[in-house]
Amino acid sequence: MHEMTTDVAVVGAGPAGLMAAQELALAGWSVHLFDAMPSVGRKFLLAGKGGMNLTHSEPLDRFMQRYGEREPQLAPLLQAFGPDQVRAWAQGLGIETFVGTSGRVFPVDMKAAPLLRAWLHRLRGLGVHFHMRHRWQGWDGQGRWCFASPQGDVALSSRAVVLALGGASWSRLGSDGAWSVPLQQRQIQVRPLRPANCGFDVQSPAAPAQASGWSPHFVQAYAGQPFKSVALNFVDHQGRRFARKGEFVATGSGVEGSLIYAVSALLRDDIEATGRATFMLDLLPDWTAARVAAAVAHPRGSRSLSSHLKSRLGLEGIKLALLYELLTKEQMHDVHMLARSIKALPLTVVAPRPLDEAISTAGGVDFAALDEQLMLHGMPGVFCAGEMLDWEAPTGGYLLTACMATGVQAGRGAVRWLQQSKAQE
Repeated sequence: MHEMTTDVAVVGAGPAGLMAAQELALAGWSVHLFDAMPSVGRKFLLAGKGGMNLTHSEPLDRFMQRYGEREPQLAPLLQAFGPDQVRAWAQGLGIETFVGTSGRVFPVDMKAAPLLRAWLHRLRGLGVHFHMRHRWQGWDGQGRWCFASPQGDVALSSRAVVLALGGASWSRLGSDGAWSVPLQQRQIQVRPLRPANCGFDVQSPAAPAQASGWSPHFVQAYAGQPFKSVALNFVDHQGRRFARKGEFVATGSGVEGSLIYAVSALLRDDIEATGRATFMLDLLPDWTAARVAAAVAHPRGSRSLSSHLKSRLGLEGIKLALLYELLTKEQMHDVHMLARSIKALPLTVVAPRPLDEAISTAGGVDFAALDEQLMLHGMPGVFCAGEMLDWEAPTGGYLLTACMATGVQAGRGAVRWLQQSKAQE
């Protein structure tokens, strides 16, 4: 076994770990960064494929509300390193940003790779040592940090360690949640990891008691197609409300996409509590209920119902197919029922998609196990950052910003710990 001794180590080379390493290196410490994957920032790069959404431009008080129940814990961190600091950090790397029409902030070229390359160049210039293909295994009998690597096992002794091991989504990119086991064995409080910003399986219209998923015809004709310009309304069993206009996509077994992700935490929690969650879809959010009722009731003569709905209301394609999927033949030909359904069509989901398919993760290291510097009460000198902490947020730049903010806080906390340790020698 190869033995190593360092002042400080960072385990996990995602945005939180890289930010912690930067803070430590800027303070003059020699940082050794370990990661199980062959290269750095794999989830960061994949998340940037459709356009690298760094943060959001909305006012900070509104921004912080996006973290729900974890706002009290994250607000001080976001005040220290929030959206403005993320943009300044990118500019310091030579990457200019802009605010999109939705308020989201992107690099001018929309790409993640140039930003990551510039960041790694800075970190290497600061003396950060990268140890790739080093998978953390826990501790040995002497309390040393054990890593498996292609060159053999490594036993590390370090004054301070920052853990930034990610959640449990997209495990092929390195975040598999395996870190929870050794931490729990050390009596560290870890809340169960659950999918966040995820898709859902719908209740089968044909056999609601036995199966989930669309009918074979609907899957064959419409899986992968978007529901555009709809409004989703949901009230959970605790009375929490969600109402928003947007888009989502039909999948082979249910629904996913931005509008679904925005309400996913409420849907997931309701399913856990009651076994299902039913939300209402407004297929024509720009139409009043009275206008819809009048158009549906208009005499259609010899035209088919489908032709009538297309010509009078513009309903066609997947929106029209969803009505046929969820309503009976009798309900479709009941003008009052049909009009009500167009404005408030109930859709029931019965299960979130598997954790590994989710964009992000809820659950993780409980904030009660950490001090304000994100150091574990039960393991002095060990700090946690990023998605492995127990928080969640919607997409839109909120995930990345909080990962970086917790990385900054953990890095600065480790700097203080090391300075105090040196002073006591």
